[in-house]
Parts: sequence; C-alpha cells; structure tokens
Amino acid sequence: MHGPPLVGWLLVVLCAATGAYCLVRTRAGAAGERRAAGGDALMGLGMAAMAVPAAVLDTRPWGHAVFAAVFGAAGLRTLALARRHRGAHHLHHAVGAFAMVYMALAMAGSPAGAHAGHAAAAREPAGAPLLTGLLLVYFAVYVVRGAATMVPCVATAPGGAGRPGHDRERAGRPELTRACRLSMGIGMLAMLLTL
Repeated sequence: MHGPPLVGWLLVVLCAATGAYCLVRTRAGAAGERRAAGGDALMGLGMAAMAVPAAVLDTRPWGHAVFAAVFGAAGLRTLALARRHRGAHHLHHAVGAFAMVYMALAMAGSPAGAHAGHAAAAREPAGAPLLTGLLLVYFAVYVVRGAATMVPCVATAPGGAGRPGHDRERAGRPELTRACRLSMGIGMLAMLLTL
C-alpha cells in the first residue's frame, strides 16, 4: 500500500481485528447471517493483507494479480447472491470487492518508486482519479449512514411515550456487527485516500 507506514500498520490492525471477529461470527446464526459474516471476514482480512506497507512486504509481480482474482471472484459471487436474495448488503459487498480489484490493479500499474517511504508529493496517484473519487464518495456516504445508525435516538410514539429509535429490522443485528462494518468502511476510505 502507498502512504505512510504508520497508516498502513493501523489499517492492518483495524482490518485484521474486524476480519477475525467476522470469521468468528461465521460459526453462529442463520445461514444468511453466516454468509454475510463470511463476506465481511473476506473483506476485512483481504484489506489487512493489502494494507501491509510495501516497504515490509512487496508482493510484486504476483500479489496484485492474486488480490484482483480473489476479489473479482468474490464480487461476482456477491452479485449473484444479490440477484437471488435481493439484499442491499450483498450489493455493498460487491462494490467493496470491485473496489479492492480496482485498488489492486491500480497498485500493480504504479511505478516501483511510488511505494511507502517516499514523499507523497513525489508520486503520481495510482488509478483513475474519477473512479477513485466516485468510490470515495460511495464509502463516505456509507460511513456517515453507518455512523448515524449507531447513534441512539429516542422517537416519540403518537401517545407521547418514548421508545428506543431502533427499527424492527435492525433489532436483531448486534451493535458490534455494525461497528465492524463501519470500521471496514473507514478502512476502505483510508485505502482509497492513500492510493
């Protein structure tokens, strides 16, 4: 990954912890929840592997192709699941997987001198600025919306009695799962910014 090594290591820790928690979640719950947890675990652990600073682990020439192939296959699988189950979370996983493919290909096409340890101003940004900008906007909106769902609020019922403002559909989702997805969205933003 490009950028300062400290940022890379912080992303590695954040994404690896998130991926490990999601891996543990694959052992419990209904089949749909286990499948979603598996997708979250793949994204978290893959992001951790891609975030390792290039000064420590330079995966050229094979690493970027492997990342692109793995996340391309994951993206196609989640598109098929989204089509079959009509789940918005499946579409988000597909966008995330294809963003990882884009970052892997952009990093593979960048010159060797653009790795971590060099001044950020001395390198050209990898990838297409327009596509990077669109992905940044998507993940920024995802993070803001995710953060808004984590903030507790009190809704007033028509009779005046207050109740926690959680929708029935969100009542079964644990807070830690939302926090992990939010942290992966923040991690994706950081990775795109250091691209």
